[in-house]
Amino acid sequence: MSDIIMLPGLGGSDGDHWQTLWERQDPRMRRFQPSSWDKPILTDWIEALDREIARSQMPPILIAHSLACQLISHWAPLQKRPILGVFLVAPPEPTGEVYLAEAGSFANPPRQRLPFSSMLVASTDDPYGPYDYARDSAEVWGSAFVDAGPLGHINSASGLSDWPDGKALFERFRAQLG
Repeated sequence: MSDIIMLPGLGGSDGDHWQTLWERQDPRMRRFQPSSWDKPILTDWIEALDREIARSQMPPILIAHSLACQLISHWAPLQKRPILGVFLVAPPEPTGEVYLAEAGSFANPPRQRLPFSSMLVASTDDPYGPYDYARDSAEVWGSAFVDAGPLGHINSASGLSDWPDGKALFERFRAQLG
């Protein structure tokens, strides 16, 4: 079985976030560790992702939330090691305020097809990522697209607990990877 690497966004997914809850439930899941969750620097996050992938015996599956979706877009053309696929959740709009204030180095992500399988899950009322931006990103990246309905930013503030619907989507995606 493949390793699963969790890629939280800005702030690192708190204790009530579905990513953290999934990690606690599945010993195959582990989190990548950049130098800072609150002052993200793209080059540091890319290096942290490469380090974590290098620890895997087989190509892993990545689960990216929010800013980590843009990390994937920047990392994909530079990737040094293969992955099975990436499950992308709630990509933020790179021209939004969060980028200008805290994640400027993540702005202007490449808009090209990802070289691996992917599924993008988006909320219809995400305050950081407009629905149309998410749908367009899925098309550009070659990702299967899932409309999750009105779930906000699909984070702990959304009150999803361990997000059973998301887990079912992830399991369906993982099964398609073989």
